[in-house]
Amino acid sequence: MKIFKSYGIVVLLLFTAACKEAGKKAGEEKKPNIIFIMTDDHTTQALSAYDRRYISTPNLDRIADEGMRFKNCFVTNSICGPSRAVILTGKYSHINGLTDNSKVFDSTRVIYPQLLKKAGYQTAMIGKWHLGSTPIGFDYYSILPNQGQYYQPNFIENGKRITEKGYVTDVVTDKAIGFLEGRDKDKPFLMIYQQKAPHRNWMPAIRHLGMFDDTTFPEPSNLLDDFSHRGRASREQLMRISVDMMEAWDLKLASSQELDALNEAPPAPEFKDTKEGDFEQANDKSTDKARFLEVYNRMTDEEKAAWNKVYDKRVAEYKKLNLKGDDLTRWKYQQYMKDYLACVAAVDENVGRLLDYLEDTGELDNTIIVYTSDQGFFLGEHGYFDKRFMYEESLRTPLLIRYPPKVDAGSVSDALVMNLDFAPTLLDYAGVEVPEDMQGESMKPILDNAGKVPDNWRKATYYHYYEYPSWHMVKRHYGIRTARYKLIHFYNDIDEWELYDLQKDPQEMNNRYHDPEYREVAEQLKEQLKKLQVKYKDTDPAEKQAKQI
Repeated sequence: MKIFKSYGIVVLLLFTAACKEAGKKAGEEKKPNIIFIMTDDHTTQALSAYDRRYISTPNLDRIADEGMRFKNCFVTNSICGPSRAVILTGKYSHINGLTDNSKVFDSTRVIYPQLLKKAGYQTAMIGKWHLGSTPIGFDYYSILPNQGQYYQPNFIENGKRITEKGYVTDVVTDKAIGFLEGRDKDKPFLMIYQQKAPHRNWMPAIRHLGMFDDTTFPEPSNLLDDFSHRGRASREQLMRISVDMMEAWDLKLASSQELDALNEAPPAPEFKDTKEGDFEQANDKSTDKARFLEVYNRMTDEEKAAWNKVYDKRVAEYKKLNLKGDDLTRWKYQQYMKDYLACVAAVDENVGRLLDYLEDTGELDNTIIVYTSDQGFFLGEHGYFDKRFMYEESLRTPLLIRYPPKVDAGSVSDALVMNLDFAPTLLDYAGVEVPEDMQGESMKPILDNAGKVPDNWRKATYYHYYEYPSWHMVKRHYGIRTARYKLIHFYNDIDEWELYDLQKDPQEMNNRYHDPEYREVAEQLKEQLKKLQVKYKDTDPAEKQAKQI
């Protein structure tokens, strides 16, 4: 009898040990947490993992150093709302319905956070949403209405409108960490953490005011581009630093005395906190000071005093120098860079706060961390600010992914990837079936193999921009980008083609479309372009869009 009792005890011990081992394996194979970090208008030129000319971003670089950096990540439509809709749905703008910023995203469409929520993830959306509709598919959301404000920002938090004290980049991070602290520890989580910065009008945090005042930034070699070897569309736009930047809104050339006087005057019509696509105020310089006064008045008296100390000096310098022509353009470029990069500095600091929190709580290596922007941005290249064009600085967006269990530290990939691919990739890693109607591809084979490009990976990307006439008046266009070439067709009120050899002309200064030497290349690219339009169901795009005028 004792033998049987002893045998039973042994069996019980073995069973308990087996259960513990199974539990360990289950723990090892648990679904990864996901943090999707996206900024607004943060270009690769202003991220030192890509480019060290302008600013050091050590916390963002950490993601690259401990993960993978994609050299060739491109957007499908370089504008805020449409880019966000592409990322959420894994579908092109003409399929997901949000072709430009004037439209509202249809919240009945399936987005990847909903699929992760159904698969057991706790989901949160924090920061800039900019889709017009209410977020669906999230256990918690706290979003900036429309473009959001830099100081004392408003939020819509689970349906309730609130105002928070402080600087928006800090506040969004506080909310993100707050969600992580209070989350359900028994569930994996998806947190979409999206900053307003460094979107126009580039208002730095008080601690960063004047941080670059002693810096002279190198100028792009084509800052004074005269567009003589490019197309009509490149000339007919309203995004030149030289003449299209607004003095108060963009360059902060409104003194404290002027602003005080405006505050004492009869109230001007309120400048609405609009979506970027609300066209009645597009490119209207008559609203410049009134618009800036609204954001200035969101500051506390102490914040205003610190702000005035820095920017009154800028106004005085501007008046004293009395610059004209190219010299004025160069001066404006320096002021633009100081403000834009100071906003980036706050982003980098706050990403560092988030990484430190994850490390302190033991969740850093269990979490897929994605860093990207909704598109690129011009920092003076071709004399431009803003985005929209299919030219490289606007088309390319940063993409850094950290996940130690699968992604080699310090790896780099040349693969042609798109923001269309983000949703399929995250679903793939979470073990959730990717819907057949998603048009992107999972990047998991690239991430799992040190950045190597599979033989069957795409050889070209497709782009389509729709928002014209509107802000900055960039004409509608679509095109194809391969590893070496780019072909663009501008249409609607124009019919022009541009072809660039990126190997010989990386700055896209010389349109080769009419060059006999490139005739065969142009024809081959047109054939590839047609195939991509069939693949992505965007055939006859010019004809379809013409009907919408």
